[in-house]
Amino acid sequence: MLNPSADIAGRPYQIEAIKSVTNKFQNQRRKALIVQATGTGKTRVSIALVELLLRSRWVKRVLFLCDRKELRRQADGAFKEHLPSEPRCVIGEKNQIDQSARIFVSTYPGMMNRFSQLDVGFFDLIIADESHRSIYNRYRDIFDYFDAMQVGLTATPVKFIARNTYDLFGCENGDPTFNFDLAEAISHEPRFLNPFKVKEFTTEFLRDGIHYSKLTPEQQAQLEEDLGEEEAQNTTIKGKDIGKKIFSVETDSAILENLMENGIKDATNSLVGKTIIFAQNQVHAEQLEKLFCEELYPQYGSKVCKVIHNAVDRPEARIDEFKKSDNDFRIAISVDMMDTGIDVPEVVNLVFARPVKSWVKFWQMIGRGTRLCPDLFGPGKDKQEFLIFDHYGNFEYFEEEYAEADTGVSRSLLQTVFEARLQLADEAQKRADVKAFELACAQMKLTFVICPKAIAVHRELRSVKQLQETDMLLEMNGSTRHLLEAQSRL
Repeated sequence: MLNPSADIAGRPYQIEAIKSVTNKFQNQRRKALIVQATGTGKTRVSIALVELLLRSRWVKRVLFLCDRKELRRQADGAFKEHLPSEPRCVIGEKNQIDQSARIFVSTYPGMMNRFSQLDVGFFDLIIADESHRSIYNRYRDIFDYFDAMQVGLTATPVKFIARNTYDLFGCENGDPTFNFDLAEAISHEPRFLNPFKVKEFTTEFLRDGIHYSKLTPEQQAQLEEDLGEEEAQNTTIKGKDIGKKIFSVETDSAILENLMENGIKDATNSLVGKTIIFAQNQVHAEQLEKLFCEELYPQYGSKVCKVIHNAVDRPEARIDEFKKSDNDFRIAISVDMMDTGIDVPEVVNLVFARPVKSWVKFWQMIGRGTRLCPDLFGPGKDKQEFLIFDHYGNFEYFEEEYAEADTGVSRSLLQTVFEARLQLADEAQKRADVKAFELACAQMKLTFVICPKAIAVHRELRSVKQLQETDMLLEMNGSTRHLLEAQSRL
C-alpha cells in the first residue's frame, strides 16, 4: 500500500489512523472504526484515506455519509478543496444520482430514500461520519445493503460508544481501530487542540426556582402574562425546570451580561470575540436575541447578535456569515444547528444557556471551541484557550472536573477611554488649565450618550442624568469623583 498524502492529513496521529485502517483492509477485514476528538481532523483523515485508496486502485466509488445538510455541504466543500479533479455528486440536491461521479456525499436520510436505486456493489467504500447509536438503530439497512468496505468516524469517547456501534464496524467492545482523544490532543507538544476554562454562574431563579409569593410586583405581572393569572399565583417552578415552563427575563439578562462583562474579548479588547450561545429552543433563542438587540445592547444590535435555527430564513447563509472574520457578527444564538460539526476556529466563548442531558452531545458542544486559531489576537498572538459559561450546572451534572476561569473582569475599550478622559481632567485641573479641563469633561459627557439604553446604565440612570444634564462634572469634588468612578464600570 502506498503512503497517504501528507498535504491532506500530515499530522502523525492522522497518518497513523489511515495506516491502521489500510492495515485492516489488507488483512481482509472490511470494516474499521476511527475515534478522534472533535477538532482533530476526522474529515481530513477520511479524505486522505479516500485519496490513497483511489490512487492505489482499491476503490472506484466512495460514499461519505453525514447526519445534516449543513455537514453535507461542508464535507462536499472539503472534498472539492483537497480532491478537485475527482467528480463529485451531492445526493439529495437532484432527484437523479450522477452515476459517473466517483465521490458521493449524502445525509443518512437522503441515502435511506435512494439506496434501493443502486446496485449492491455500486460503492467500494462507505465512510460514516458521527457514527453512534442512532446510526445503528435507524440506518443499519444502508450498511447491510451495500457490499463495500466501511469506516465509521466518531468523536464519542471510547467508554461511551455503544456496543452495537463497535459491532457495526467490526470491532471488539471498547477497542476501536484507532483512537486519539481530547486529552492527548491538548497535552501534545505542540498542542493540536486548545483547553478550556469554566465560569459557573447562576441566578437566584436558577438556584432556588420561582415562587410567586416571593416575586416583585413587576415579576408577578410578567409571570401572569406568561402563564395566566390563576396558574401564576399557584405556581412554583424548580430551578431546573425554568425554560420548560417560562423564560425568565432576569435570568436571560444576567446570562447575556455575564458574557459581555467576562467573556474573552476580540483583538481590540472592545467587544467579546466569536461566541456561541446554546439556547433551549427557538422561543428562548428569540427572547435572548430581543433582549440583546433591543434592551441590553442596542448600540450593537443585530449586526453583532443573531439567532441560527431551522425556522430562520436561509440558516446556512447565517452560519457562513458567522464563519467569516471580516464582519461584526460574533454572537450566534443557536438551537441545535451549531452543536456538532461546525468549524469556526475563532470561537472563544461558549455559553450553556440550557441544561444538557446527553454526555456525548455535551462534549460535542464543547468541541465547538477547541480548534486552534493562529494570530487571532494579532501577529504571533494565537488563541490559547476558550471560556465556557455554564449556567445550568452541566459540569456538575456530568461530574466533570475542569479548570476555573479567572474571575477578574477585563476593561472594555469604552471603560479604558472613559478612565483616560477622567485622568486628563484630573491633570488639567492640577495645572489649572481651564480649557483642557472643560474639553475633558465634555468628552466624558459624550460617553453617557453612546449607550443610554444599556441595562447597566438603566440601573444608575439617576446618577447618569445628574452627570449628563448638570454642571456637576465642572465641580470635580469628592462626590462627583465617586460618581464618575462608579459610572466608569458600567
